[in-house]
Amino acid sequence: MSSQRPASRYGDTGFRRLALAPGLLAAVVLFVGIALVGQDAFVYVSWGVAVLALIVLVFAIQARHWWWVPVFAAIAVLWNPVVPFGFDGPLWLGAQYVAIIAFIAAGVLVKVKVAPEQRTR
Repeated sequence: MSSQRPASRYGDTGFRRLALAPGLLAAVVLFVGIALVGQDAFVYVSWGVAVLALIVLVFAIQARHWWWVPVFAAIAVLWNPVVPFGFDGPLWLGAQYVAIIAFIAAGVLVKVKVAPEQRTR
């Protein structure tokens, strides 16, 4: 009989993707926001995207994935509703899609290592 603990149902990967949930949520908000670009209701999309960008930014810093920091700092600034830039047109629509890709990619790639004693059984 081995003294090792049993393998997890989903595999013992040793890391967590903390940015996955906020990244996917932001991608959904951005995708829905495409229909609202140029309307007054877009301010709610801006709030959501800016806050979620800052959350993903914090997770990227915790994971020491420094290359994501300027990406999400720029997203937080460009989508901030406090001092809006008033972008409109095809470039802004393209920026929406680029931000969707960035959030999904960061959600998948930003991983935080978990110590063996903190892993769930």
